[in-house]
Amino acid sequence: MAGGIGTRFWPKSRQSMPKQFLDILGTGKSFIRHTYERFAKMVPAENFLVVTNDKYKSLVLEHIPEIGEKQVLCEPVGRNTAPCVAYAAYTLLKRNPDAEMIVTPADHLILNEDDFRAIIAECLDFASEHDALMTVGIKPTRPDTGYGYIQVSDDKPISKVKCFTEKPDIELARVFLQSGEFYWNSGIFVWKVRSIVEAFEKYLPEHHALFSGVMRAIGTDAERNVVEIAFSECRAISIDYGIMEKADNVYVRCGEFGWSDVGTWGSVYQHSRKDRYANAVPEEGCYLYDTRSSIVSLPKDKIAVISGLKEYIVVDTDDVLMVCPRSEEQNIKKFIDEVKFHNGDKHI
Repeated sequence: MAGGIGTRFWPKSRQSMPKQFLDILGTGKSFIRHTYERFAKMVPAENFLVVTNDKYKSLVLEHIPEIGEKQVLCEPVGRNTAPCVAYAAYTLLKRNPDAEMIVTPADHLILNEDDFRAIIAECLDFASEHDALMTVGIKPTRPDTGYGYIQVSDDKPISKVKCFTEKPDIELARVFLQSGEFYWNSGIFVWKVRSIVEAFEKYLPEHHALFSGVMRAIGTDAERNVVEIAFSECRAISIDYGIMEKADNVYVRCGEFGWSDVGTWGSVYQHSRKDRYANAVPEEGCYLYDTRSSIVSLPKDKIAVISGLKEYIVVDTDDVLMVCPRSEEQNIKKFIDEVKFHNGDKHI
């Protein structure tokens, strides 16, 4: 899944070049490239499908030259993750109705990739033998309102999900953390294609009807038009709300493998190498004085001199400079709205 805009990483992430195509962590590779290489050790290149926005097709092929144009499924408009998953699932159903399917965001960080692949292999084995919708769970380290939570029915490695709650408020998140029975939903799913299509038919019948039409049109002259109609008419809803919270055949494999969705500048700071004053800064070009616990992102060959900041985010690009306390990064959406109101989409 590679269609998001990544607004929480503005001004680095833009509509023209969103987060999944950036090397925000300074590894030398984009998030989507890391994701491809992570799974390429267990999935042949010809079996990959990337669902993205129309305008990012060329970027996908640039970052993953191993795949062909027909492996890039283009959404005419974003409608959240349920239509995205449906587009891929019904495409696979036509190409190989016996396929098993791994669904993953294109922009996550996984540090222990061998452990991760072993867990995915367990999920594939379980899904192949059961009518199961599998998700990968992560032990929570804090009460976070940005993740879905999974309550397990027992402490087995693979457990039937007792309750699936998408993005609770902070009070409920604290209760979940204290109970010890809840895990974060990583947003990574494994299932047989037939199983998820049956779930769409049962829980999201309008999506089933629309994407069954897409499936019938694949490979014909009507395909593009039918895809546009399906996305214009389908309800925007996440796979979590639409299916996972309702289904009674959801299972989870919990694991620890150094996972983060790297969803905010704060999480980038957490995973970045820091100097002796706890600043996450570029290796060159940044001169800090009396500055602590801050993160700085600069364009190549740019010089920054920063003095007297404590726990700040400083992001400089060719046309936008953002300076804000780390504690206020939830206001980035407000900053974007204000800039857009006064200047249009030029800087967005």
